Amino acid sequence: MSKTKLHDWDIAPKVAIQLQRDLAGRVRLRPLGKRPRTVAGADIAIDRRTNFGVAAVIVFSYPGLEEVDRGVAKGKLPYPYIPGLLSFREAPLLLNAFSKLDRIPDVAVFDGQGIAHPRGLGLASHMGLWLEIPTIGCAKSRLVGDFKLPAAEAGSWSPMSYETCREKRRRVGACLRTRSGVKPVFVSPGHLIDLRNSISIVLGCCDGLRIPKPTRMADRLVGELAR
Repeated sequence: MSKTKLHDWDIAPKVAIQLQRDLAGRVRLRPLGKRPRTVAGADIAIDRRTNFGVAAVIVFSYPGLEEVDRGVAKGKLPYPYIPGLLSFREAPLLLNAFSKLDRIPDVAVFDGQGIAHPRGLGLASHMGLWLEIPTIGCAKSRLVGDFKLPAAEAGSWSPMSYETCREKRRRVGACLRTRSGVKPVFVSPGHLIDLRNSISIVLGCCDGLRIPKPTRMADRLVGELAR
């Protein structure tokens, strides 16, 4: 699949932070026009000793969740680990994995954040701008945002809100119970999708488990390849 070049990756952290603020203004949240027929999950495994990474994206039919395509990329990560700049470290290799796909997924889910980010541009939002497809962040832990725990039943959720010195408090995601009685996940829209559609798709991909099948299987694949 093709992708639009937004910027160079070899930039100083101060420049990257300002770029995040600029790109966040280009993120668009809106309802999906129609139900997706395919949903992709993407993940990456990194050896911090060697700075070598393995990225994978697996595309599934939706709602059937049968695998229809996959792409894998391996290589050195040029950017250091800096909190808040995760996408500059991981996105280049993930984009390479997406380029190996034969078909463009209707939606992509990432093990990371969407707009629930200090500057409104987590990995899912950044990747959405590059790929020009709807993207969702579904993380195991919260990065930013205030919330109350939802009820214990699967499908229960509570809003996450965040306020910065530049912006008034706004809703940036949801604390979502994907399986009854287990820890929730943190869902935030990335690009070209809204929160309610993001929640619906994540729940539709969970097949009775806590983590959505697309990102769960991508995580399993990169773990196997890294070993």
